[in-house]
Amino acid sequence: MPNQAHDALIHLMILAASSDSQMTERELVRIQALIGRLPVFEGFDKNRLMAVANACADKLNGLGGLDQVMDEAIAAIPKKLQDTAYAVAVEVASVDLHLEQEELRYLEMLRDKLDLDRLTTAAIEVAARARHRRMPQ
Repeated sequence: MPNQAHDALIHLMILAASSDSQMTERELVRIQALIGRLPVFEGFDKNRLMAVANACADKLNGLGGLDQVMDEAIAAIPKKLQDTAYAVAVEVASVDLHLEQEELRYLEMLRDKLDLDRLTTAAIEVAARARHRRMPQ
């Protein structure tokens, strides 16, 4: 997959992590882990991660803001990977099992911009919650 699509997936994960105005260490670790283990990131040069993250921050702080970053990222992702794009964003947002209102709003916006049906997005959300659940105390 070309760098542009990798970068786009990473931008969507960074947006998910920063949507509540605070990117936690757990979210950063999750982004790095996803890049390191998911087949969709094969061929991505992990040394570029900081440059990609900084480019995302620069775009986010630019004139177009959030909508422009999302639109450009979605345009760079092949249609068959739109469910993957939503899944990695949900994975990052749900890492702490508590979604702030801003995170929920970001995921809603992303869901609306992607060409995915509601059943698919619901399944992705339920699966993420199940993966992050801890044993009751």
